[in-house]
Amino acid sequence: MTAADPAITRVFDVLVARFPSQPTDQAVDELRAAVLAEIEESNPNGVVLDISGVNTLDSFFARVIAETAAMVELMGGTAIVAGMRPSVAITAAELGFDLGGVETARDTDHALSQLGVRAAEETRNE
Repeated sequence: MTAADPAITRVFDVLVARFPSQPTDQAVDELRAAVLAEIEESNPNGVVLDISGVNTLDSFFARVIAETAAMVELMGGTAIVAGMRPSVAITAAELGFDLGGVETARDTDHALSQLGVRAAEETRNE
């Protein structure tokens, strides 16, 4: 997967990685690797890990999300997990899922706003 892949898009200086609705372990690993490679190549200010399409959560996926966010931050970026559905949040809590201080957002637009994208757009429109 690359930035040209629809799973990873760029909005200004932010990467948005959309996880599949039924994430297999292999797909999640591949997307994580692609995100990290894209960070190295394009040096974005932040990464939004969009899980809004995900309907179910298992311990592997939960761990990968937390680890990916930590890896993004170790590489100098800011990671925000966006779009967690209520059913996924319930399962995450039941599994003892801990994001370890990683920021969260209601949806991708909210995450982009947290990363300053909306402010940049408004400045350009003035």
